Formats: sequence, C-alpha cells, structure tokens
Amino acid sequence: METNPINDSTDETTAENNAANSVDSQEEIAKLKQEIGEFKDKYVRLFADFDNYKRRTAKEKLEFHKTATESVLLALLPVLDDFERAAKTFTPDMTALEPVKQGFDLIHNKMYKILEQQGLKPIQTIGEVFDSELHEAITQIPAPTPELKGKVVDEVEKGYFLGEKVIRFSKVIIGA
Repeated sequence: METNPINDSTDETTAENNAANSVDSQEEIAKLKQEIGEFKDKYVRLFADFDNYKRRTAKEKLEFHKTATESVLLALLPVLDDFERAAKTFTPDMTALEPVKQGFDLIHNKMYKILEQQGLKPIQTIGEVFDSELHEAITQIPAPTPELKGKVVDEVEKGYFLGEKVIRFSKVIIGA
C-alpha cells in the first residue's frame, strides 16, 4: 500500500495543531485560574474594608452621641447648681412658702432624675481622701479633727461623672 505524503503531512499538521491548541488551552486555563484567584482576593479585601468601615462608622456614631450628651449635660450643670443653692435658702421657719418649696423640690428632683438617667453621677467628696483625678483643691484650712488631715473638709462646687468619665471636677477645701 502506498502512503500518500499529503495525507501524512496533514495528519502531522493536525496533530501538531491539536497539541498546540491543547497547550494554548492549558495556558488559557491557568491564566483564567490566576485571574479568578486575583478577583477572589480583591473581593475578600473589599469585603473586609467594608466591614471595617461599618464598624468604624458605628463607633463614630456612638462617640458623637456621647460627646453630644456630654456637652448638653455640661451646659445644664450650672442650672443644677443654682437649684441646689436655692434649695439651701429655704429655712424651716418659712412655713408660708412651703407650697413653693415643694414645687421647687419637685422640679429639682425631676431634673436630677433625668440627668441621672443620662449617666450623670455626683462625685462623693466630703470626708474622702483628696484625689487629684477627681478633685480640684481651692484652698487648705486647718483640719477640724486629726482624722480629716489630707481629706476633703468642704465642697465649693460639686463634681460629676458621666458614666466612668469625670466631666467636672469637684472644687474642694482640704484639711491640713
């Protein structure tokens, strides 16, 4: 049987083309797999960035709310001080003003409860050891008793916490 050189070369060419196509296909598949890996990496990073963004904005909102609350409470503290000073002016012999005193006490207590609900707490001072983290010393006087040396004897202006943070230091007089 005679072989046809044309058919032989065609078969060889076809085999070479198939092999070349196979190599090209494998290279293309490897290239596509690499692109898929890069896209997955980009997706994971983008998702992580978005998750960080959500956490950061939630934290910023919370901080903003705390700051806004703090500034409002700081603005109301002088009013609370005025209420307390005015309450001290009522004496037991002012029986004619008893209804006024009761109304006054009612308003003072309502306001104090509202501020307390927002996290406001007074700093305890009288009889406590002086603490520069909580108190601001105005002056020193001779201690009335030996156990009051280095302790707070009197409070000029009440200090307050907002949560665990001091928003106003107590102005105090210390026994020397």
